[in-house]
Amino acid sequence: MEFQHYEEKDYDAVCDFLTALNEKDGRHINWNWARFEWMAEHPEFDKSLSASIGLWTEEGRIVGAAIYDMYFGEAFCGVLPGHEPLFPVVLDYAWKELKDENGLGISLRDDSRAEIDAAAAAGFVPSKQTETNLQMELTRDLKAELPAGYRAAELDPFEEPRSFQWLLWQGFDHGEDPEAFEQDYQRTMAMDLKPRKHFNKKLSLAAAGPGGEYASYCCVWYNGKTDYAYLEPVCTVPTERGKGLAKALIYEALNRAAALGARRAYVISGNEFYKKLGFSEESRFTFYWKTADK
Repeated sequence: MEFQHYEEKDYDAVCDFLTALNEKDGRHINWNWARFEWMAEHPEFDKSLSASIGLWTEEGRIVGAAIYDMYFGEAFCGVLPGHEPLFPVVLDYAWKELKDENGLGISLRDDSRAEIDAAAAAGFVPSKQTETNLQMELTRDLKAELPAGYRAAELDPFEEPRSFQWLLWQGFDHGEDPEAFEQDYQRTMAMDLKPRKHFNKKLSLAAAGPGGEYASYCCVWYNGKTDYAYLEPVCTVPTERGKGLAKALIYEALNRAAALGARRAYVISGNEFYKKLGFSEESRFTFYWKTADK
């Protein structure tokens, strides 16, 4: 067993590790390869800290990892099946290297008894903060049409970064002031982001309105090494909500993912919106926290 700090060359190996981690069950589906890929090129992801990600390898293969979530203060800790004794080591590293001034939080599936016991032994305590994983079986063609005047467009964030970020800015309720957006765009978003390696433009759909403006968006992630799709992000501009735009986009993207081989889809959300689309609760995760003064 060897330890190493993350380097950019390890990107594919981390994706393979997260794929293998969720190959037999969804015990860590809240941290899958697609979530890592979405985060790695997110404008708010602090790449200057990436060398702090800890990796444990055996015969050149990653078998354990401690990865911070966007910033220090929240982290994912996981080990492959058969390497469970390594988990306390990974957790200890995360505590020492990935905490912020308030401490560290990790999300553990509610039925992961061994990991919960290890976290408790390390001084982590459960909180009221939770995550819900919803699942949908992709066994039938999903049908929903966009309203008249709207069309589905394939949107590549790398090809249209400003339009994409403006859509998300509005869709995630940051306001509708173009000047405020532009200031934030220049401060955090107008950077040299690389195209996401496994991104599929055909699964990245926006609803374009009568004037060509984007009103809603969804992205589905699928990797042929898995049998599931992952949904993130989804948003609709406030003035365009209630028209069925997001539902139509999600169904179309999931149909396309199913055609590629996805047998089910996951979304990390407890929002009733997804349950109305046909998703149901598959698992729950609780955040365990350790404060910096302990």
